[in-house]
Amino acid sequence: MARRSAPQEKIGLVVSDKMDKTVVVAVERKTQHPLYKRVITRTSKFKAHDEKNECRVGDKVRIVETRPLSKTKNWVVEEIVQKAE
Repeated sequence: MARRSAPQEKIGLVVSDKMDKTVVVAVERKTQHPLYKRVITRTSKFKAHDEKNECRVGDKVRIVETRPLSKTKNWVVEEIVQKAE
């Protein structure tokens, strides 16, 4: 029987909280340019489920991968690491 791997975790900033029980989280990662070898920043956006609607724009949150909750949402907010000022 195949063993499942641990779910992915990411930390990012909430960039939108307009939807009900859903937030958009922008996760930045640094990678090296294939030709010029400079370090560049790449941003990916993930829709995450926020059951209590407690996240606000600017909050730093930890999201965890889960089963598909909708067409585009398969992450859940695990905790708010830092509240926005």
